[in-house]
Amino acid sequence: MATTLRSRTAAAPTVFVVYGATGDLAKRMVLPAFYSLAIEGLLPKNWLLVGNGRGDVAHEDFRKHVQQVLTEFGPKPADGPWEEFADRLLFAGGGFNSDDPGSLLDVIGQARKRLGGAAQLIHYFAVPPVAFPELTKALGVHGLTEGARVVYEKPFGTSRQNFQSLDRAVHRVLDEQQVYRIDHFLGKEATQNLHVLRFANGIFSAMWNREHIESVQIDVPEKLGVTDRSQFYDATGAMLDMLVTHLFQVAAEVAMEPPASLDAEDLQAAREKVIKAFRPLDPAEVVLGQFDGYRDVPGVAARSRTDTYVAAKLWIDNPRWRGVPFLLRTGKRMAETSQRVSIVLRQPAGPFAGQALAEANVLTFSLSGSGELALSVVAKKPGPALDVAVANLDVSLAALTGADPLPPYVRLIHDVLVGDRSLFTRPDGLSATWRVIEPIVANPPRLATYPPGSWGPARARKLAAPQRWFSGQ
Repeated sequence: MATTLRSRTAAAPTVFVVYGATGDLAKRMVLPAFYSLAIEGLLPKNWLLVGNGRGDVAHEDFRKHVQQVLTEFGPKPADGPWEEFADRLLFAGGGFNSDDPGSLLDVIGQARKRLGGAAQLIHYFAVPPVAFPELTKALGVHGLTEGARVVYEKPFGTSRQNFQSLDRAVHRVLDEQQVYRIDHFLGKEATQNLHVLRFANGIFSAMWNREHIESVQIDVPEKLGVTDRSQFYDATGAMLDMLVTHLFQVAAEVAMEPPASLDAEDLQAAREKVIKAFRPLDPAEVVLGQFDGYRDVPGVAARSRTDTYVAAKLWIDNPRWRGVPFLLRTGKRMAETSQRVSIVLRQPAGPFAGQALAEANVLTFSLSGSGELALSVVAKKPGPALDVAVANLDVSLAALTGADPLPPYVRLIHDVLVGDRSLFTRPDGLSATWRVIEPIVANPPRLATYPPGSWGPARARKLAAPQRWFSGQ
C-alpha cells in the first residue's frame, strides 16, 4: 500500500488556503500534517500554502509561527526540509467574508503568478462550524470556487436544522464532488482495517452478523480536559464533538454491508446506507455526564450544562444487526486514553456452554496510532487437568512488513490532494445521524457528574449489562 499511496501524489500546481491558520486546530493538526506531507514527498512539485486570519501578519511572522507550532507539536522543523517548506508559506490578513476579502485575493493572485498561472485551489476551513456558511458564501462571491476543493472540519452543523441550512448554503456555491467533510477517525489506519480485515478474511466475514456477535463496543475515553479549546467545547459538548461524528462513523464502518467495490462512491454508499438504519436513540439508553470542576475551566460558562461524557446504546434495524447492541462511549478527564472497538462474540453452544470466561471471545481493534488487533480466545492450560484460561493473540499493524503508516490528518489531506473522497462523509449519512440524536436533543437525560480520573457516571455500567465495558469498567 505504501508504494501505491506514494504513486498517487498530485502533480498539479496547488495553492492551499488555510482559514483560521493561527487557531488551535491548525496548530495541533493541520499545519503539522502539511509538514509531514512535505517530509514524505507527498505534496505536489509546485505548491504554496496561504494562511488566512483577521490579524495583519507578515509572511515572515507567519513562518516563525509555523516553526514554533512544529517545534511544539512536531514534526520538528529539523526533521524535514524546513527552509524549502518555509519559503512556500504566505499569509493573507484582514479576515475574509463576502463583503470584504481582506488581502486574500491579492495574495492568492501573487501565489498563482509565482506557480505559473491557474493553480488549483484547496480551501481548508480550520474554523468553528458557525463560520462555515459565511466563508462558503464568500468563496462564491469572490470567484474562488471554480475547480476548487473545500475541506470542512467536523461537526458539520450543530443540529439537524442547522445541518440542513449549512448543506443548502454549501450546495448553492459548490458541487458535492468539491466538498470534503473531514472526520479524522475515518483516516485512521486501524479504522480502515475494520473493513479490510472483515471483507478480505473468510474467518471474520462468516461470523460478522447477529448470529455470532453478541454486542459491539466503540469506546474512546480521554484523560485530557478541555483547557485549550474550552470556548469551542462549551458550545459543542461530547455528544456533538464525538458521538454524532467519530463514533457513529466508526459504527458504520463496523456495520456496513459489503460494498460493490472499494471505490470512493461504493464505500461511501455502503457506509451511508447503514447509517440510515440506525434507530433514533432512546433517552433511557443514553447517559450524559460532566466532570467535577468543568465549570471552573476558564472560558466555560459558570452554569454550563455542557456534557463532557456520553454513553449510548445504539440499535441498527436491519437483518444483519437487529437485536445486537452497539455500545458507544466517550468522555473527557477519564481514567485512561484509548480508542477501541470490541467485537464481543456469542458464547458457543456445546460442552463449554456456561463455562467460558467473560474476557474471552472478543476481537479488539485499537484505533490509536497505527493500530493493533487483538483476539482473546479460550484455550486449555498445559497440564494434566482440563483447565482453561484466556489466551491473547496480538498483532501490531505497524510491525507488518513494509508498513509505512500515516497519521489520519496526513492521510486525509493527501486524499483531498488526489481527489479521493472514500474516507469523507456525505450529506445523506450526516442527515441520518442528526435524526438519530434528535430524541436526545429534544429530551436530554439528566446530566450526571463524575470525578476526574474515573470511568464516568456509575449508571453507564448498566448499559453494558450483562457484559461490561472492556476499557476499564
